[in-house]
This record gives sequence, structure tokens and C-alpha cells, in this order.
Amino acid sequence: MGLKERLSKEWFMFCILLVIVLAKMDPSVGAKGGPLKPETTITYIAVSTIFFNSGLSLKTEELTSALMHIKLHLFVQIFTLAFFPTTIWLFLQLLSITSINEWLLKGLQTVGCMPPPVSSAVILTKAVGGNEAAAIFNSAFGSFLGIIVTPLLLLIFLGSSSSVPFTSIFSQLSMTVVVPLIIGQIVRRYIKDWLERKKPPFGTISSCVLLTIIYTTFCDTFSNTNIDLDGLSLLIILFIIFSVQLSFMFLTFFFSTRNSDAKDRVCRP
Repeated sequence: MGLKERLSKEWFMFCILLVIVLAKMDPSVGAKGGPLKPETTITYIAVSTIFFNSGLSLKTEELTSALMHIKLHLFVQIFTLAFFPTTIWLFLQLLSITSINEWLLKGLQTVGCMPPPVSSAVILTKAVGGNEAAAIFNSAFGSFLGIIVTPLLLLIFLGSSSSVPFTSIFSQLSMTVVVPLIIGQIVRRYIKDWLERKKPPFGTISSCVLLTIIYTTFCDTFSNTNIDLDGLSLLIILFIIFSVQLSFMFLTFFFSTRNSDAKDRVCRP
């Protein structure tokens, strides 16, 4: 495969590297308070665009059918909010005896207690031909569960407690996830024939929006002058994250396909 074909097929991965480099060059552009105003454009507009796009592209029967996959939903939520953070905690107990920066390990545990990512989970599931409707439901449902479960997990594993603005987070999730999805479904009813005829590049649009989210996230990180980490610890953590991702992807694939009955396979594609 030539370079042009490779770039065409893997453009998203190359663009991720590109936006990280751009963020490093001038992080003030996409940092909080910067010209792009990510606290508004990303937190509200970008995420809403992704779910409006999903509502516009998905058939209503696909969404309603996804709600019936009870085993899938239980598997995703238990795996994400119970099995994963517990396993990470056990793993970090071993790493705590090493010289890796303590706060990096605490950060890894904190990320491990988070609910399913709202935007990237949907986009990446769509990109690999998975069940986008199921990803949307589990991202939204997991985020609502996370309002309660994540602080509880942080208290258990890190001993950290804090007040949670439940009403604020609940309303923000509703306005950026549920409402745009419903509006997208309503609009789809009126332009369904046009959508099926033109077939707009919904996946590409959502991927581009995700790139802006990645860009502003790294801008915010690089603009933080208080971060003082040694390069070795950071490289080790990156390697650990990569290894954990591969390991858990293998586990989810194994658990979701081990039954010989195709009807019981929650995510065959």
C-alpha cells in the first residue's frame, strides 16, 4: 500500500498526531480562555454536534432496537464502572512500589473511574463498523450513572471526596447529548429521502469534531505551567496506558464473542 493510500485510510490517526503537534506549538489558541473558547465551543457545541449528527444518521428502529440489548448494556456498564477501575487499582498497587510519579498513578486511577467517554466512544465505534446506536445509549447512560458512581469509586480507591453539582451536570448532559439526539431524529423524518439519496459523510464530520476536542484538550494540558513531570515516568505511563488498552480490548472481544450462539454475541461486527 502506497503512502497516499495509507494516508487516505488512516487519515484520522495522522490527524490526531498533527493536532497534538499544533497544540504543542501554540497551546494558548485552544486552551480555556483562549480564542477558541473551548469551555463553550467544545463543552456544548462540539458534543451537541456529534449527537445531532448521530441522531440524523441513525434510523429510529436502530435506536429502539439498541435499547433491547440488555446483556450488552449490563456488560458495558459493569465492565466500565466496576471491573476496569478495580483491576486498575490492583495493578497500581504493584506500580506504587516503583519510582513512578505518585500523581501520575493517581491520575491513572482517576481516569479508570470515569464513565464511558461521551463523544469518542460513539465516533470510534462508528469508525470501526460497530453498533453505533448501542454506543450512544451506553455513553449517555454511563455518563448519567457516573454522576453518582464515579465520586463513590474515587472515595473508595483514592480516599478523595468532593461535592458534585448533580443538577448542573445532569442538565448539561441532557442538553448536549439527549436533546441533540432527539432533534436529529426529528429532522431525519423530514429529510430521510434526501439523506438516503445523498449519503452525507456523517462519520467524517464527527471525526473532525473529535479532532477539535483532542486539540483543545492538549492545548489545555500544554498550557499548564504547573505540570512538573520527569520524562521517564511520563513515557512509562504512556506505555502502561497503551498496554492496558490492548489488554482490555482483547478481554472485551473475548467475553463478547466466546458464546458459540450468534444470537448471544453482543457485538459480532
